[in-house]
Amino acid sequence: MRALITLGIIFANAGAAVAHGPEKPTASSAWTFDPWVVIPLSVAAVLFVVGTGRLLSRVSKGRPKPLLRIISFFAGLLTLTVALVSPIHWLGEHLFTFHMIEHEIVMAISAPLLVLSRPAAMYVWSFPRFARRWIARLFNASLVLGFWNWLAGGVTATALHAVAIWAWHVPMLLDASVTDLAMHRIQHLSFLITALLFWWAIIWRSARGAAAWHLFVTMMHTSALGALMALSPRVLYVAQTAGASEWGLTPLEDQQIAGMLMWIPAGTVYAGAAIFLLSTWIRNSARGDIKLV
Repeated sequence: MRALITLGIIFANAGAAVAHGPEKPTASSAWTFDPWVVIPLSVAAVLFVVGTGRLLSRVSKGRPKPLLRIISFFAGLLTLTVALVSPIHWLGEHLFTFHMIEHEIVMAISAPLLVLSRPAAMYVWSFPRFARRWIARLFNASLVLGFWNWLAGGVTATALHAVAIWAWHVPMLLDASVTDLAMHRIQHLSFLITALLFWWAIIWRSARGAAAWHLFVTMMHTSALGALMALSPRVLYVAQTAGASEWGLTPLEDQQIAGMLMWIPAGTVYAGAAIFLLSTWIRNSARGDIKLV
């Protein structure tokens, strides 16, 4: 309970904390403009806009426009920018609590929004005609199709996402990601890529019953990991929680709050998605339109 109350205090004072005090940056400088993050996000946005413009110019009058896909893409890109560029990222370098918030935004909010937009067609159309033909031949090759079908399968995608989550929460690796910039970038990239694969398998590749099962499995193992962190009697992540005292927390409290964030709010996202898919599966079964896998 004390940890939860402290979390509320941190959120209430985070803006003042980054804006005042000679030892801390101002609110504007707390935005982190890492070129390895900003450039890919910018390129992704530009290519999507170019490809969408070309596609929309070819849509005949009266045909529906993919407005929901466009909104979903930019909502996903915006939340990804908030996680990786805004002061949340800077706070995540000082508090495990905000580092966990950053990770959960990337994996449980940005990734499904981007997947819902199905941006592949827009990206392909952003290239010149000769490049589009080359890309089409490449992705229609039997070897590439076979590898993609395996990689984006429900079991494989769920397993890869689980490995990424658990591996990066090994204390030695998580602390290394805080002290080494290259490791930090690789960590975020692996979280994003495996989350995109996972949600693609859930939303577009798996039958509703199987997708709900994969979501349930993910909810269970992430909740278990969060509970291990929240209930641990000792500090597991020394480097990650080293700055907690500057924010009125002990290192153990910082770790406990981070664990609870993974345990409860993130678990709720997976549980909610699983319940939605199960309800859809049940409705389809009532009409006789049902697939188990």
